[in-house]
Amino acid sequence: MNSSKMVGHCAMFGANAMWGLMSPVAKYVMFYGAVGAFSLTELRIIGAAALFWIASLFQKAEHVGGRDMMKLFLASMLAIVFNQGCFVFGVKLSSPVDASIITTSMPLIALILSAIFLKEAINGRKIAGIALGGIGALMLVMGAPTCPLRGGGSYIWGDLLVLFAQFSYALYIVLFKNLAGKYSPLTIMKWMFTYSFLATVPFSYGEIAATNWNIGAGVVAAIAFVVVGGTFGSYMLLVVGQRRLRPTVAGMYNYIQPMVASIVAICWGMDSFSISKLVAAILIFAGVYMVTVSSAEKSRKQQSL
Repeated sequence: MNSSKMVGHCAMFGANAMWGLMSPVAKYVMFYGAVGAFSLTELRIIGAAALFWIASLFQKAEHVGGRDMMKLFLASMLAIVFNQGCFVFGVKLSSPVDASIITTSMPLIALILSAIFLKEAINGRKIAGIALGGIGALMLVMGAPTCPLRGGGSYIWGDLLVLFAQFSYALYIVLFKNLAGKYSPLTIMKWMFTYSFLATVPFSYGEIAATNWNIGAGVVAAIAFVVVGGTFGSYMLLVVGQRRLRPTVAGMYNYIQPMVASIVAICWGMDSFSISKLVAAILIFAGVYMVTVSSAEKSRKQQSL
């Protein structure tokens, strides 16, 4: 294995490991640090926006046209505001393990949306993969247990919010994929996070102002990880990995997320990994695998023509 691919593998492992940690760490901040979901989402957005702007100072400035600015605004609503907002609220109401397993369904949702909006062909193997993934996601949502951290309430609304977060991000990938070819990742991210901050601050300001920020060092460290590692760092590593690995190889690292989340959540006493969750995870993983393998075979056939 050459050094470039090794860097790509390490980058994808690091990005997905940090995303896997996001579920238990965010839950820790909200339940043990008394920080609300609105506040945590806003801290994540404004912190990442500042870091992306600082990082962009070290690259050549890019001019973004007015029409593309509007596209970036709409993209930020899907990829950041709805995606990250629903994810954080979903984790608050759900299980860290459930949330991380559901996030792996995003490629399946993207495939369905691609068929609807981009008229991408779906063969039998892809249909079987979508069906398996859908059954697995339904098993998690419909079999959602009570949540001990919410006084016995159900996980189902949290699971549905996390699922909607994946839908929102998949829609962003399908509708705005051409932006990635026109501008650098830093240019795209700095504007998307800036627009997201402007869109969310009117709703989150009241909660942020009312929050008692006399929090412990552990919660501060957890928030710093959510902003620096789980958002800025993971997005940067994702770009490094995508440039060095084939999409199917990079996508397989999604499987790391529920493994990391499960280990950490169980060690922290936040969750347990039941047989039903194991079966659901296997179904979702099998569905994603069937879809990615089918897409890879189609790509190889097209290249050989």
